[in-house]
Amino acid sequence: MLRVRDEEFAEFFSARFDTYRRIAHALCGNWSLAEELAQESFVKVYARWSKVRTETADAYLRTVLTRTFLDTKRRGRAREHSVAEVPDTPVGGEHAVPEREVLRAALLGVPPGQRAVLVLRFVADLSVEEAAAALGCSTGTVKSQTARGLAALRAAYPESTRSA
Repeated sequence: MLRVRDEEFAEFFSARFDTYRRIAHALCGNWSLAEELAQESFVKVYARWSKVRTETADAYLRTVLTRTFLDTKRRGRAREHSVAEVPDTPVGGEHAVPEREVLRAALLGVPPGQRAVLVLRFVADLSVEEAAAALGCSTGTVKSQTARGLAALRAAYPESTRSA
């Protein structure tokens, strides 16, 4: 029985890790931290895998990932890690940064709770109801946080890139 459970989870993990790592990256803006958040979320899901229903596994994982991210922000647990080699970074001045990087930087300027709502709604493509379930809040909260988050994103996104 344990072997079947492990095989099911391994298949679930293999099919979804990259997707949830990308969602985590949209939340935190750092690939190393995104990988850590995704791994930690999968570990939490694995611990309860025998109780997770197959048809709701993705929703459960989204909830765990989002709450894990928000917990790191609430508790100030965001950590820096020393590395042997500096990762590749874009070379050039401010004008060499692609629009995608500017948008990502603007998204990182949005408060974590609002950012979580925006990522769930527009990156993970969840409905208001699904995002509310993932966050453990009301649909009204999701709607208001979406509106506030979009306003904050617009304010943080440079005017020059919007008109281009």
